[in-house]
Amino acid sequence: MRVSERQEQIDSVLAEVKARALETIRVVFSDQHGILRGKTIVANALPSAFRNGIAVPSTLLLKDTSHRTAFEVWAGTGDQGPEAMLGAGDVVLRLDPAHFYQLPWAPHSAWILCDVCYGDGSPFPYGSRSVLKVAEDALAAHGLRAKVGLEVEFNVFALVDPSLGHAQTTMPGAPPETRALAQGFQYLTDAKYNEVEGLLDTLRRTAQAMDMPVRSVEIEMGPGQFEFTFDPDDPMVQADRMVLFRTMVKELCATKGLHASFMAKPRLENVAANGWHIHQSVLNADGQNLFVPEKQGELNPLASAWIAGLLNHAHASSLLIAPTVNSYKRYVPYQLAPNRVCWGWDNRGAMLRALGRPQDMNSRIENRAADSSVNPHFALAAQLIGGLDGMTQGRSAPAPTEEPYAKNTQHLPATLGDAIAAFDSSAVYRKAFGDGFVDYLVRLKRFEWDRYLSSISEWEQAEYFSLF
Repeated sequence: MRVSERQEQIDSVLAEVKARALETIRVVFSDQHGILRGKTIVANALPSAFRNGIAVPSTLLLKDTSHRTAFEVWAGTGDQGPEAMLGAGDVVLRLDPAHFYQLPWAPHSAWILCDVCYGDGSPFPYGSRSVLKVAEDALAAHGLRAKVGLEVEFNVFALVDPSLGHAQTTMPGAPPETRALAQGFQYLTDAKYNEVEGLLDTLRRTAQAMDMPVRSVEIEMGPGQFEFTFDPDDPMVQADRMVLFRTMVKELCATKGLHASFMAKPRLENVAANGWHIHQSVLNADGQNLFVPEKQGELNPLASAWIAGLLNHAHASSLLIAPTVNSYKRYVPYQLAPNRVCWGWDNRGAMLRALGRPQDMNSRIENRAADSSVNPHFALAAQLIGGLDGMTQGRSAPAPTEEPYAKNTQHLPATLGDAIAAFDSSAVYRKAFGDGFVDYLVRLKRFEWDRYLSSISEWEQAEYFSLF
């Protein structure tokens, strides 16, 4: 971006803040888990923040999903994290004036998205946007760009008890007690939509007010489960949009006494799992979709190579598209979720669902293995690098399946531990993103996985407490 263009955008933001009499600005970035973090400043401090950035502790980038710091920062052990973040020193948030959003549910306030930099102004290389930019640039080096469709499933529950007792304010905090917002298992029924139209209208209008091009609003499988889809766009746009939408839904629902969750598979009776289906196609410099089949029922060579790449790297990419312990509980057969490495024509049980016919400019590949708890920047980066490797290596997809749960088909990883090991050993992802990023993410997720393994489950207590 030119300096003059950035200054024009800054001037526009400052004028908007003044015209709308905004009081506070939430200076935020998408962290390693796709969670917005940052500081809130008063409106008068915004010009200085644009000039100098906002300092935040570097440990924000070293935390696992419980908000514990996963790296040793208090001793010179060589294990203090990326670029030696010893002593929990500062990094700097560089404000992006092109991503400024007034908050309809908090009209005196606004978000401004940031990129994370070191104190000298150099970018933090493992930041969410930095990693996705590496993948976009790799595709651009071949004269290509991707287009991605955004399709997000989530649950909304009525809040019964927010679990604020002192004994419940742990790391992580005790989950709130909820009840169903509506009866479920009435997929796409109009009567069920009518019951919750008020809430869905509020979410839709809020998204649209924040320049999110909503395409559809749907009743999904389970009670209080919904799906929003958005117009296709560039990967970076969609990744930013996913983080903003997910946070908006959670914050807005909280103001209404509701609890929204994008967890892959909540441990609640009769609650459906949440997928994040990644629709993807590749365009040339002229904007032509390169996945359009030449013949009905046949992949063209580029689409075939892309599918082959995604399948070949399915295990290694799982850490980025199914990033939690809970993610792997979603891989249940015959539940519209995949559990094996395969592709099929318009088959919702397969990991990859090919959609396209001759002259259909919307031809695309849908990856159904991802879930709604992803860091979307990392997830999309994994798709671009995996698919591109299939193209550059001249791979071809295997035959399509009509039995996506067939026993002789290779399984997706069964656990987060399996996914960590596969990502750690991936030569392709190490070459694309660098050893530093792979080691960084592996350390974070192993910290989370080790905490899970050391916990004592209800199953263990029921199984052994009386038996022995």
